[in-house]
Formats: sequence, structure tokens, C-alpha cells
Amino acid sequence: MSLSVGHPLPSTTLYFQPDPVNHPLPNDLPTTFRISPLVRLTLLTLYLALTLPLPFLSQVTAAPVPAQWFWVAIGFGFLLLYGVLSERVQVDVQGIEVSYPRWWPDPCRRGWSLAWHDIAELKSRTTGQGGLVYYFVTTTRDRAYLLPMRVAGFARLTRIVQAQTAIDMQDVRPLSQPWMYAILLGCAGLLLLVDAWAIATALSASDRVAFSLLAGRALLD
Repeated sequence: MSLSVGHPLPSTTLYFQPDPVNHPLPNDLPTTFRISPLVRLTLLTLYLALTLPLPFLSQVTAAPVPAQWFWVAIGFGFLLLYGVLSERVQVDVQGIEVSYPRWWPDPCRRGWSLAWHDIAELKSRTTGQGGLVYYFVTTTRDRAYLLPMRVAGFARLTRIVQAQTAIDMQDVRPLSQPWMYAILLGCAGLLLLVDAWAIATALSASDRVAFSLLAGRALLD
């Protein structure tokens, strides 16, 4: 694994000092962690719920932007979001690496990798929403690397990190609990129902407009 550029060192932090106890090494390495399916499903569903009505509303309201352009933008945005949610965390006896699929464009691949012996400690920082994110700090203390916190099996990931680095990870929790995404998924589902009603209404209005135009032409003829 080659070292890649990380984030600047966070200013507001909470230090986790290494635990002097020798932890047993996991016997299931190497292994790969992916973004939780619940997180992926929730965010993709919410994206579709927010964007699907736009082309139909554009057609009904005779917006200056053609409906075809909305479809192109929606498709591009969906691929972009899907690519971001395809993040993978790979761990082995050498270190940890965050990467993306090969089909993801190179300029968008902002992955990183760290050897276990290069990790000095773990620091936390409060987000704008009041949550906590964690950063690996290297022995040179000039860069910080964001710990992936939305992967499935996050508890097992923290156990591996603790075993390999002797850093106490017992108090490290995911950024958002599964029930939060479950509620958001339910809201996205309700929004899709509203979208279905809005799209049906838009199509009905479009049909009425088309019928009125045809009737008007028939009268003129």
C-alpha cells in the first residue's frame, strides 16, 4: 500500500492514548468493509425521491430547461452518488486502505492508505451536527486520515484497528445509528408516494393541455 495525501490535522481533538496491553491479532485478515447497505439504500432512495418529479414538472410548466436535460443531470448525479457510496475499506496485517472501484474516474478517487506502524494515535473532532468523527494521526503528526464510519461491520473494524495498533477503540461509535437511517428511509418512501401523485397530476395536466391544443386546431380548421 502506498501512502496518499490525507487531511490537515484537526484542531479540536480528543486523544486516545495507546493501550499497553498486547491484543491478539485477528485471524480473518485480509478483509474488506463496504458502506452499509442500509446507508446506500437510504441515500439513493432519498436522491431519487428528491429529483424524479423535476423532468415532469419541467414539461408541464414549460420551463426553459428541457426535460431531457433534467434526465441527463439526474442520471449523472445518481452515478456520482453511487460511486461515492462504493467506497471500500481494506485491512490486512500491513495496514488499512480506503479505495474505490476501478470504474470510478481517477480524479474522483480520493483514497488513502496507511501502514499500521505509521499510526500514532486517534483523534476526534465534533461535527457541525454535534456528532464525532475520528482521524488517524501519523507518527510525523502532519496529516490526519478520516476513519470510515459508515461501513457495515464497523465494530469489527474497530477491533482490528485496536489489535493492530494497540489504540483503545472501545468508545468509538458509528457517526449515525442504523435506526436514524431507517427513519430517513421511511421518510424517503413517503416522499416517493408524494412524487407518484405529483407525477400523475403532471401527466394528467399535460394530457389536458395537449387535448386543448388539438381541439383548438380542429376548430380553426
